[in-house]
Amino acid sequence: MAELRRAASPGAALAALGLAAPAPERLQADLAVLQRAGVVGVPYGSRAYPERLGRLPDAPPLLWVRGDPQALVADCVAMVGARAPSAYGRATAARFAEELARAGLVIVSGLATGIDAVSHEATLRCGGRTLAVQACGPEQVYPPRHGALARRIARSGALVTEFPPGTPPRAPHFPLRNRVISGLATALVVVEARERSGSLVTAGHAAEQDVDVYAVPGPIDAATSAGTNRLLRDGAFAALGPEEVLAGLARHGVVPASRAARPRRTEAAGGIVAALQDEPLTRDELGRRLGRAPDRIAIEVLELELEGRVVEDRDGRLRVVSPARA
Repeated sequence: MAELRRAASPGAALAALGLAAPAPERLQADLAVLQRAGVVGVPYGSRAYPERLGRLPDAPPLLWVRGDPQALVADCVAMVGARAPSAYGRATAARFAEELARAGLVIVSGLATGIDAVSHEATLRCGGRTLAVQACGPEQVYPPRHGALARRIARSGALVTEFPPGTPPRAPHFPLRNRVISGLATALVVVEARERSGSLVTAGHAAEQDVDVYAVPGPIDAATSAGTNRLLRDGAFAALGPEEVLAGLARHGVVPASRAARPRRTEAAGGIVAALQDEPLTRDELGRRLGRAPDRIAIEVLELELEGRVVEDRDGRLRVVSPARA
């Protein structure tokens, strides 16, 4: 990337990278395509270029963005997984994506069938923002059947690619796409992956990029969990719930503000505090008292812990912190 910083002009930058400037006719044709598709270019070094991605030694010189470029510089969590997931995998991905998006995080994935599409869809359903990183030119959508989904993503988040107009989705492009998925994020969540899976390639990129890798555990005899269980064996964090990811982000100083669910969550948090006023309760006891499953109140409990309003004692019981002790 030093060549780009030293370059006196776009043509000089291309030459430094061993690339030739396009012919004027081709450039005009490409610009017309991009304008029709509503695509903008975000060059390396600009304010709109994601800082985390810019740290990579092979950071893309230019990102093509269809949608809101501001989504690229928000706090992001990447979610990837099997293209043919089980019902468990689909439900788990939807729950993680929804809860993380409601916490204010942008969900990054690759628009592929399976876990990727489930993650995008769940994020959109709850009013969150999502980024879809593609392995083709910015005027295209791959797979084509996700055209409607892509349009919805572009309205609240963005579609992103480093590949210029006219580039088809060739096999060698996908590992490159995967490094951008992880490079945009502070954490990566893998929900189901077979022993030989592109999701494991993304996890490998994440580990090299100092991005925390979380894997959802699965049955040891399920082919769709072979890859995620191996990640856990090799040191990935266990993704037992969205709160695990939020707690990990908090350790890195990333505490996103809630978006769409803030009014509802504030009310729910008040109910939790009220329930704990009389006596400390375990998470199971608290869930029963509120009439909600423990995993459905986990995000609110975590927020109260981060705010210092609730603490967990050594016996696993939650209690309210009195103002004098806060």
